[in-house]
Amino acid sequence: MATRFWSRTWSAAVHRASAGGHPERGDVPGWVLVTLMTAGLVSVLWLAAGDALQRLFLDAIEGVSPGSGT
Repeated sequence: MATRFWSRTWSAAVHRASAGGHPERGDVPGWVLVTLMTAGLVSVLWLAAGDALQRLFLDAIEGVSPGSGT
């Protein structure tokens, strides 16, 4: 019984090592690229429409609870 357990455990470990890990794990450079592209997109939007977005936000806050934005 114990021999079968160790055989299956070893087989699973070898299979996982040869498969390169979890298939949905992704790679670090890919996540770094996504993060940098998102930060760049937010920066461009902030520069292009920052004042309009700020006004929109303040108008929405004042509309929900009058007097809280002043």
